[in-house]
Amino acid sequence: MLLQDAVVASQKGQMQFSSKAISFLILQKASIMRQFALSCFFALLFACSESTPVATSDTTASLSPEEQLAAQIAAETARLNAWLDEQFAEQLDFSPQWKTRLGDKSDYDKLDDASEEASTRLLEWRRNSVAQMRASFDYEMLTEEAKTSWDVWVYALERAERSKPFERHDFIFGRGGPHASLPNFLINYHRVDDASDMRAYLARVRASADVMNQYLVRSRRAVEDGIRQPLFAYDFAIAEIGRVTAGYPFTETGESPLWSDIRSKIAALQESGAITSAEAEAFIAEATTALQQSMKPAYDEVLLWLHSDRANASTEANGAWALPDGEAYYNHRLSLMTTLDLSADEIHEIGLSEVARIRAEMEAIRERVGFTGTLAEFFVFMREDEQFYFPNTDEGRQGYLDLANEFLDSVASKLPEYFGILPKAALEVKRVEAFREQDGAAQHYASGTPDGSRPGVFYAHLSDMRAMPRYQLENISYHEGNPGHHMQISIQQELTDIPRFRTQYGYTAYSEGWGLYAEALGKDMGFYTDPYSDFGRLAGEIWRAVRLVVDTGIHAKQWSEEQAVQYFLDNSPQPEAAVRSEIQRYITGPGQATAYKIGMLKIQELRASASAELGERFDIRGFHDTVLGGGALPLPVLEARVGRWVEAVKAQ
Repeated sequence: MLLQDAVVASQKGQMQFSSKAISFLILQKASIMRQFALSCFFALLFACSESTPVATSDTTASLSPEEQLAAQIAAETARLNAWLDEQFAEQLDFSPQWKTRLGDKSDYDKLDDASEEASTRLLEWRRNSVAQMRASFDYEMLTEEAKTSWDVWVYALERAERSKPFERHDFIFGRGGPHASLPNFLINYHRVDDASDMRAYLARVRASADVMNQYLVRSRRAVEDGIRQPLFAYDFAIAEIGRVTAGYPFTETGESPLWSDIRSKIAALQESGAITSAEAEAFIAEATTALQQSMKPAYDEVLLWLHSDRANASTEANGAWALPDGEAYYNHRLSLMTTLDLSADEIHEIGLSEVARIRAEMEAIRERVGFTGTLAEFFVFMREDEQFYFPNTDEGRQGYLDLANEFLDSVASKLPEYFGILPKAALEVKRVEAFREQDGAAQHYASGTPDGSRPGVFYAHLSDMRAMPRYQLENISYHEGNPGHHMQISIQQELTDIPRFRTQYGYTAYSEGWGLYAEALGKDMGFYTDPYSDFGRLAGEIWRAVRLVVDTGIHAKQWSEEQAVQYFLDNSPQPEAAVRSEIQRYITGPGQATAYKIGMLKIQELRASASAELGERFDIRGFHDTVLGGGALPLPVLEARVGRWVEAVKAQ
């Protein structure tokens, strides 16, 4: 089967004691009295420090060898989980902004250190952490779930080690760079509940000057190494900076997005009685100074550099192959994004095969709706016919958001038939803020907080409604909302029986693979009753299959931008504006686009394999809970997890 050669490598040792076997022995042998004795023994173990030996007692003597082993494994697992939680708390100290996204207000007045030196310090910390784990814990004395935590912690180090040599290859000031993401962070993540929160907000505005300078230093070092983004990426950044700094207090006309946010947050404090009118005026004055004297000069310096270096950029957008050590860099990116060892040629061929399969399904729908032209002509019809688009007006944009909510409301009622674990967090559908909105850019999801204080958000770029066909909205709603990203990420954040880092770590192949799997799952759940929406589902899937072809084409086979655009248009009904935006995204983010389809195929493969092995005992709810119930995982680790679930069902 596709991707079946992906294997899981144990991070330590060859022997693994089966947690299933332990559970079976306990269930068979433990009487009520022995369960009581086990509880006492666990309490004794957990109360001891790492260096304190556990004394032999009548309690331990009353246990069978199997029960004693189970107790030891439970104790070692509890000790590792507690240690990993401590380590993750240390890791968060490297990123005040990550803390904020998690709803943690410690270091609330600080921004992340964006320097290469900070990256080196974090890598060294990871090395020391893994070395300490290996020296302090016994891998063979852990439950299978704890071994997964161990493996993921080690995998994170290995991933960081492999990425370090290429840290200057990532383009910084391009589409959605720090010049846009920092205002977005302050507006959407920095919650202001009292005066101290506003002081922290303004401290972060002042700190933005140092952060932008750190990014600028890194960008200059990259171009010195011969690494320069294509011309269009400079233009993206220049335009985004223009939108961030348009309006008061940067210019006299209108209000800048940050100023509007600051004013509204100060006004809310004053209305709630948290601050006086005099304090509000003082905050307004302080904000004006911070934006004009700290942020604006830093943005001006970045803008000056972008205009200056733009003259050195190639007008022809080339793939990773044109960068120094480009082939090795692209192979690294493919491994990083897919979490599998697949070559560019293998991924290219998978893409070609999937495009052919999906085209055949599209032909069937073309015939079903009575369209007499060719599939290529049907693509043009779907791109151009007015019935498939909302008006390019505020009413049309609201209609798009309303329809998305209708789809999500419908699917919510059927989720319990397919999932045992359901998300607690709320979900909202919103238009992207004007300062970071782009014509034809892909919709995306922003996670809420684990405590539910901030909902998850499905964002849509609605500046050009001709790039947002309504026939694709159903599958996109399932992808970004439920049962897609919102469900997967919310459940991950809400897990309580695994170390906290596993509720926050992410892998593109897993999360985006799940999002695309969720689109197909909507068909299994009885949706896509409109054949045009069903065609939209296939359009979404072929979009991701085309990515396998064009991403590898651009970065490994030296395809031109126009060659990639034409292949996309020949095999998809996507509007041309959206296609061109997508291709430019692939050019500046090598390999990322391959993760979606590869992840989907792996999850579908695991489901088919589990169903074949279990037959009538296969439970779709159990499968989905297994996939989502362990947090985001590298695909080989996910495959091992599903395999253990299959074996456990067999043993029941």
